[in-house]
Amino acid sequence: MSQGNNTPLGIGLMVATTFVFAVQDGLSRHLASEYNVLMVVMIRYWFFAAFVIAIAGRKAGGVRAAARTSQPIVQGIRGFLLATEICVMVFAFTILGLVESHAVFTCYPLLVAALSGPILGESVGWRRWAAIAVGFVGVLIILQPGMSVFDPAALIPLLAAAMFAVYGLLTRYVAKKDSTATSFFWTGVTGAITMTLAGVWFWEPMVGSDWLIMACLCVTGISGHWLLIRVYEVAEASAVQPFAYFQLAFAAVIGLSFFGETVRANVVLGAAIIVAAGLFTFWRERLKRRPGQLL
Repeated sequence: MSQGNNTPLGIGLMVATTFVFAVQDGLSRHLASEYNVLMVVMIRYWFFAAFVIAIAGRKAGGVRAAARTSQPIVQGIRGFLLATEICVMVFAFTILGLVESHAVFTCYPLLVAALSGPILGESVGWRRWAAIAVGFVGVLIILQPGMSVFDPAALIPLLAAAMFAVYGLLTRYVAKKDSTATSFFWTGVTGAITMTLAGVWFWEPMVGSDWLIMACLCVTGISGHWLLIRVYEVAEASAVQPFAYFQLAFAAVIGLSFFGETVRANVVLGAAIIVAAGLFTFWRERLKRRPGQLL
């Protein structure tokens, strides 16, 4: 049951959510380095789909009510996009590690702001365009495209960020007609169908200890999504969204502690610029939602 606008609780839940998702990313990185990425994500989605179906079954109208939508194509595209984005990001973890992958991925709120005009018809003022430009300077600092050692693999998390941004915008779009429960249901079920069709061809036998890690991965996935639902039940999205950047810090700690990753100076500087630009766009978004404020 919603507790209204409880911002402190919402912030605490958001920080907890980012920690759980960072742990999930660490588990995904380990499993995807041992097994096919598509198989790992497929099993994760099976549990996610079971979770959303169970949630839908407990609400009034049951699964049929949760699945009812006038926008099945857009909802299906959303689910497909998120599943594909997760595969791309997990693949990035195995190539670049958690630290650098998340450093680049943090630009997704800037991509949301940039694409909200052409996709949703929202107005983006010059200040937010300036923040978007500054944020992408941060991305370039991380990628170092002018260096002879530039690795094109660094573009993989950037692709994931772009896909996640489009997913987020489509979520906003369907929210005009569909409830959160309906969108959540379609996200889990269409994602599970997508991953089963792709991943079943890459099944590999898994050793017993890795099944335990897989079980932990599924639990973190379910608990992370449950926490995220609670976040938006108790607090306004604009108030808690900036705290989602804690996932970068938690992922960095896990990458350094468990996978022996290193942090280069350009990654720290670039990530700091991206986060600062992202926080500015959140602030401008809050101003935009207040009556009488101009952008």
